[in-house]
Amino acid sequence: MRMNLNARAIVSHGSDLSDLPQNAVLLTVKPACLLPGDYSYTTNSDSLLRMLRQRTDLPSTVLDKFEMGIWSPKGANLPAVEISEKTLTEMGYFLD
Repeated sequence: MRMNLNARAIVSHGSDLSDLPQNAVLLTVKPACLLPGDYSYTTNSDSLLRMLRQRTDLPSTVLDKFEMGIWSPKGANLPAVEISEKTLTEMGYFLD
């Protein structure tokens, strides 16, 4: 499935976010065809980038730019990324 990805860093201030992983990132996944189905989940930047490098055909230059953008105030976007249903299921996108 083609999905639009948006990732932004979660900055923890105080103890209420202490259970977040180090380098926490909020990833929002939306169908590229503009149908409803937005989904967000929390991960860390290392896991997210490892998944994108292993399970997409995106060039490393694109992923490097995306990684740097995660830490900017607006976050980073990757439009129309082909992601397998298996990967989306592992992320929790599909519910049984």
